[in-house]
Parts: sequence; structure tokens; C-alpha cells
Amino acid sequence: MDLTAGRPATLVRAGAGERYALGLLFLVYTSSFVDRQILNILAEPIKAELRLADWQIGLLAGLAFSLFYAVLGLPLGQLADRPTTHRPRLIATCLSVWSLMTMACALPVNFVQLALARLGVGVGEAGCTPAAHALISDLVPPERRAGAMGVYSLAIPVGKLLGLALGGWIAHRFGWRAAFLIVGAPGLLLAVLTWTTLPEPRRRGPRAAPGRPTSWRVFLEVARIRTFWMTALAGAFMSFLSLGEAAFLGSFLIRVHHLTVAEAGLALGLALGIGGAIGSWAGGRLADRLARRDLRAYLLAPAAAALLGGAALVAALYLPQVAPALILVTVAAALTSSWYGPSYCVIQGLVALERRATASAANLLIANLVGLGLGPVAVGFLSDLFNHGLRIGGWALPAMGPAEGLRAALIASTGAVVIACGFFLAGARSIRREMAQAATDALKAPGR
Repeated sequence: MDLTAGRPATLVRAGAGERYALGLLFLVYTSSFVDRQILNILAEPIKAELRLADWQIGLLAGLAFSLFYAVLGLPLGQLADRPTTHRPRLIATCLSVWSLMTMACALPVNFVQLALARLGVGVGEAGCTPAAHALISDLVPPERRAGAMGVYSLAIPVGKLLGLALGGWIAHRFGWRAAFLIVGAPGLLLAVLTWTTLPEPRRRGPRAAPGRPTSWRVFLEVARIRTFWMTALAGAFMSFLSLGEAAFLGSFLIRVHHLTVAEAGLALGLALGIGGAIGSWAGGRLADRLARRDLRAYLLAPAAAALLGGAALVAALYLPQVAPALILVTVAAALTSSWYGPSYCVIQGLVALERRATASAANLLIANLVGLGLGPVAVGFLSDLFNHGLRIGGWALPAMGPAEGLRAALIASTGAVVIACGFFLAGARSIRREMAQAATDALKAPGR
């Protein structure tokens, strides 16, 4: 099957221009994850000063951010798909908003105020990835698209590394409020660079026909594609694991291995950053290579990696020494990050050119409501439950304490990889047929 069929030649870019655009989008997404994830390493000092429970930390790390982030992604994705929208400027505007709201997280004196500031960060970040995915799909041919998506997704582990390491060091030296101020400020400069230098390739390509459907109608159209649902749900449960674990692994190192906030930030940042970077890059490149023979590799390879990654993480949580545990966390991060490029490539390959940003937003809506919205909250809730214990009638769950309770919660959350693996395998059953149908529809579309 020719996956390049129906793709406008005017939208293909190669060489320095493609590399620059991909590199700049990588920096933007890195800023997004630094601002999003820094709360994870600041959880313990914030919890102490504002007198919060683990479930409240979970809400701040998850649902308080993801509520508007996930829902607003659809209309912002629809806006990005409009032929009159300059997508780089949309990204730059969103980047300015989330950077300012990250800095605003330094001001709250109670849980509600901090939750509102985190909502603001989510509002800003909602417009980034749908527009960026559509830009990358316009710039990179299908046979290299999973690799390009993997490079873009390298920002996730790199952002975690910088957010955790810098956030921990700044908080140790100057306090957690200073950490929010310092990491948010560079995004404003990056927004200016994005606005002025990132090209909009679509303006030189064909324009969409008038009478475009609403974002929810596009969502319903995309939702009829079985492989989309399987891929999105698999990614949602992988996000449930990675984001739920990331929200509390710093606290785990502090409570169980007695590291300082600076030590925990650096150690965890390096483990998640290096492992995730290797997995994001290698996962996309490997999937592109394997998919030349069989498109099912886009989903089968992440399924195998998910199970291996979950097993490595469980082993890491049981080890009594911190150094071997961090090595296994690095391995787990590599394996559980390898799905980004292949999955995003599949989502983009299942829809028409003018639906890509909205399809990406629909995918993120599902992934973030399940993964980011519920993952940290579930781990925090289970941590409190195991910490304090529970008695129902004649049955009692003994109190484990804050350290062992958190360990048990993190181990329980690894069960999400089994569910994700099932969805990856289910999607592999229909990917060849539905990708072929998408290519056929592209050839029949007006103006192709």
C-alpha cells in the first residue's frame, strides 16, 4: 500500500527547513512539559506549606491541569485545521498563556488558588500539540512520520528531566515559589521566536473547501474509526501509568530512600529523561522500519514494550538500594515511552489532511482525561488509603504509613500496562484495513 497517496507534494519539506521547524516545535513542547511536570518534584514542599493530602497533590498534578487541557483541545484543534489559521502563531499565543500561568503558580496561599492557576496552565497548553502534530504531518512524508513524531515526543522526557532537576535544585536553594517563576519565564522568549520564525507551510498548499464541520462533528467522524479508538485508549492507559507514576516518584524517593528534594529531582530527572529520550527516539525509528513490512508493527511493538516496561518498574519499586532502582526506572521509562511516535503516526494516518489537528485533539482528549486526569489522582487516593488503612465491617486494610503506602499505590498503578497492551493488540487487527481506506479516500478527495 502506498501511504503517500493523495498527499499534496507542495506540503513536503526536506532538509534544513524541516529540521529547524521540528527542532523549534521540540523546544516548545519541552517548555510545555517543564511547566507541566515541575509540580511533581515540588509536591513535598508544597504539601508541607499548604497542608495538603496526597489526593490533593494528585488533583493538582492531574485533573486540575487536564480538565480544560483535554476539553479545549477540540475547539483549538478545529481552529488549527482552518485554512485561514496561522498555526505557528496559534502555538506562540498558547505558549505565552501557559508560561504566564506557570509563573502565577508561585502566588497561591491555598489549594483552591493553586488549582485555579494549574487550570490556567492547562488552558494554554491545550492548543499546542494538535497544531504541532498537524504541522509535522504537513512537513514530513509518511514513511518518516513516526520517527519525526518520536523526535517531537523527545520533549516529554527532556521536559521531565529539566523540570525535575531544575525544579528540585531551585526549590532546594530558593523555595518552590521561585521554581515556578524561573521555569515559566523562558517560555515568553520562545513564544516570540515561534511567532516570528516558524513557517506555515499550508499557506502555499491547497485550501480547504468552505462549510467546515464543527469540532465535535469531526470528533464523531473520527470516533467511527476502530483503530483510532484502540490506539487512543492504549495511549490513555499508558499515560495513566507514566503520568500517575511521575507525579509521585519524586515523593517516593524522598520518603523511601530519604533523598533531599534536590537529590530526588536530579536523580529522577536523569532516569526519566535519559530513558524516555531513548524510548521516544528509538520507538519511532524502529516502528518506521518494521512497518515497511507490516503496518501492524506500529501497534504491536508498543504492546510488547508496555509489558516489559511495567515489569521493570515493579522491580524498581521493590529494590532496597536507590542506584539499582534508578537504573530500572530508566529502563522502564525507555520502554513505556516508545509508543509516542508510532501511536501519533497512526492517528495522523487515519484521517484526511484537513482533519489532522482535530484528530490529534480528539486523541489527546481521551488520553488526558484517562491518563493525566485520573492517573495522578488514582495514585494519590490509593497512597492515602494504604497510608491510613481502611475498615469495612469485619474486613480491615492495615495502615502502611506514608512510605510503604505510596510504594503499594505505585505498584498497583502498573496494572494499567496490561489494559494498554490489550488495546494495542486490538488496534493491530484493523490498522491495515483502515489505513488503506484512509489512503483511498485521500485519492478520491476533491483537489487531490
